[in-house]
Amino acid sequence: MMNRLNFRTYAMVIALTCIWAIFTALTDGTFLTNRNLSNLSRQASVTAILAVGMVFIIVSANIDLSVGYGSGLLGAIAVIIHVWWEQNPIVAILATIALGILIGAVQGYFVAYQRVPAFIVTLGGFMVCRGLMLAATRGETILLPNNWFKAIGNAYLPKSIGWGLAITALISGAYAFYRQRKARVSYGLAVPSTTIFVVKIVGTSTTIIGFAAVMNSHEGIAVPVCILFMLVFFFHFIADHTRFGRYVYAIGGNSEAAYLSGINVRNVTLRVFAIMGALMAVAGVVLAARVGSASPEAGRLLELDAIAACVIGGASLMGGRGSIPGAVLGALVMESLNNGMSMANMDASWQDIIKGVVLVAAVWFDIMSRRRGR
Repeated sequence: MMNRLNFRTYAMVIALTCIWAIFTALTDGTFLTNRNLSNLSRQASVTAILAVGMVFIIVSANIDLSVGYGSGLLGAIAVIIHVWWEQNPIVAILATIALGILIGAVQGYFVAYQRVPAFIVTLGGFMVCRGLMLAATRGETILLPNNWFKAIGNAYLPKSIGWGLAITALISGAYAFYRQRKARVSYGLAVPSTTIFVVKIVGTSTTIIGFAAVMNSHEGIAVPVCILFMLVFFFHFIADHTRFGRYVYAIGGNSEAAYLSGINVRNVTLRVFAIMGALMAVAGVVLAARVGSASPEAGRLLELDAIAACVIGGASLMGGRGSIPGAVLGALVMESLNNGMSMANMDASWQDIIKGVVLVAAVWFDIMSRRRGR
């Protein structure tokens, strides 16, 4: 299993490298400029935040089609509370997150306790959120004033803080690798050779330092990217190191066996949708802040990008398998395609065709790798 996951991760990195190389050639080197990579990181942050929550949904063998317009609706509500109701941005953001949790919990209640298929519940949520967003904005674009709310999506961290975070991430990552290796040895499980272990740490450290260097060569690490990293760290810990995370994977692998083993399947499922609702709200706030407004069409098709990011990142739509780092890498692949094709002035029809082919190819690759026992 470990070899299969490692193989898929390396293959995704190679695929991302190829995508970057192709678009660099098509844009005469503009794609890999520090300015565009900084813009790419900010654009990918919204999709990646949704993908973090979508991993829990998909691993539990469910789906959520409401996250696109749901994030648009919640972002619009945050803007309305702040601009029209003249409330402090903190109040607006906290109220929006609370509402997001409520929306997710309501959907989770119907899925878990009323046993309505998640596809139907969230498709209904998709329609309701779209209608509410049109009603809430009155079909108009609501502009954000130039204050720190808007800065959430557009500001950058001071370069010294960016370097500090990079060094902290480097040390934390190396320590996590060491602890993981030590734990596997203590349980008598197979571990990679020392050479591979050192190469993995050096490669990860180089990536972190390189990212910080590129971002700081422009304006610094963007605030949305910092928010994403904090969410990834927190929810990756929950998924891999808590009882709740193990329950989610157990339910996705075999819900009946999980129930018979004493897991409260309904409660865990409801909490999974509540987590998705909270992250839907965060993504909506970041999206509204980044574009500087609330639009009636905000969040359109974001649910498809989030689901595609998870699948490309290794999540199985049958449940029981997936990872948060993989989903974030998948989000970067999706946004690299969006960004690169736009810069290359590709026709919109071809953009959808290529993204669809990439998604199908990712699923096919996963099926082939499992059949070969990778």
